[in-house]
Amino acid sequence: MGIIDYNQLVAILLSWTVNLSGYPLPETPPLIEFKPHDFFVEHACLGNTKCRVAAWYDNNGIIYINDNLKNKDDVFIDSLIVHELVHYLQDLSKKFNNEDCQDYLIREREAYGIQRQYLNRIAGRFVAIYMNFPPCQGT
Repeated sequence: MGIIDYNQLVAILLSWTVNLSGYPLPETPPLIEFKPHDFFVEHACLGNTKCRVAAWYDNNGIIYINDNLKNKDDVFIDSLIVHELVHYLQDLSKKFNNEDCQDYLIREREAYGIQRQYLNRIAGRFVAIYMNFPPCQGT
């Protein structure tokens, strides 16, 4: 297995995400950064040590991906990036309030739905994804 060109991969996955979501193609893609699992426990899961998050969009133009997934060529891993790209496009759309719990849940449902569509089209089979949302901050 070779080194993955993440700029090229993100460009391809962003095209898929735009097509599936109906959001406009942004002028620039998000940044991609790889982080260890502890980063996700602290930032995405708010200290929950049973955190299973493997990718996370920070609402500031950066998608973080677990170091363990780097250079692994897998359709499910690609779908995680698609999920986070949906959040990037949602953020750019300014359609949602990132501080509102109900908007958060709507955003997650939309991202999981588009991730499922991507997997169904690329993998060519039905893939079950179970939604497990971390609690909204401040609730």
